Parts: sequence; structure tokens; C-alpha cells
Amino acid sequence: VINKRFVCHRSVESHPIPQGNTYLSAYAQVGEMSGRTEGGAIERKPRQPPSIVMPHTPLPPRHRANARSMRKVLTPAELKLWNELRAHRLMGLGFRRQFPIAAYIVDFACPEKKLVIEVDGSQHADAGAAAGDETRTSHLEQDGWTVLRFWNDDVIRDVDNVCQHIVIAAGLGRAS
Repeated sequence: VINKRFVCHRSVESHPIPQGNTYLSAYAQVGEMSGRTEGGAIERKPRQPPSIVMPHTPLPPRHRANARSMRKVLTPAELKLWNELRAHRLMGLGFRRQFPIAAYIVDFACPEKKLVIEVDGSQHADAGAAAGDETRTSHLEQDGWTVLRFWNDDVIRDVDNVCQHIVIAAGLGRAS
């Protein structure tokens, strides 16, 4: 049975292993070259490092875990915008959600265009939060990212206009 990720041969254990042949183990990942040899021992070859290396600053595992947990909880505005951005739906731009960049986790990021989108609620209108947002924006801009900020209400009420603004900032459209 061939699945997207695994290859499974039924009753590998019950069949005798012919001399000189190798069978895939019951749940060997495709392309991993795992198998059973004549003596029944499992033969595994080490995985090769990925050929594509992401050009980003290494992050502490705590930041990655925090980003992963934040992906599970979305505000209504983030959900509405994510439904427009996901799966290259917006002019073929590939966005990632709750993406870690340096010491920050941004709401949405398009690494190809170095574009960050932040969807902010009313708590960002406070003076202390606004100052923190400015510091965060300046650090991201120093690293070459373009930061766009939208209020939750703008996203919920007029997501089409928000998407148009994103396309223009990405350099794929023109202002009208």
C-alpha cells in the first residue's frame, strides 16, 4: 500500500527473505533506504542534510515552540485575513502565519518579498504598546523587512482593501 508519506508492505515478517534481496521495512519513509537484509537485521542509512538552507537567524527552541502554539489560536481578524493569504491565494504570494523573525514572532510574513503584516487590536493604541510596536518595526526594517500594520476593524470590515494594499506594497499592483 503506498501512502503519501509511508510505504507499507503487508506481512513482511511472514514471508521468507530470499538470498540477496532487500525488502522495505513495514513503515519505512519513502526515500530513506531502510530495509531488511538476509539475516533479518534492519539496515538504515543516515539522512542527508536538506539541500535548501533557510537564510535566517537561528532561534532559541522556546521561540519556535511559542510560534507553534500561537498558530493554533487566531483572532477573528487574523482568521479572515489568513483565509485570503493562505495557499498563495493572493497574487501567488506565499505567506506564513506566526512566523519567527529574529527575536519577534510576526502575524504574517512573505519571506520572498520580505513583507511583514501585523494585525493589531485596540490594546496597541496605548502609549506603551505603540512605543513597543515602533521599536519592533524599526528592528524588522533594519533587517530589510517591510512592515504593514492594520487594525482588526479594518480587516473585518474591508478585507479587499487590505489585500489591495498588501499587493501594492509587495510591488505586484499599482495604487488607484
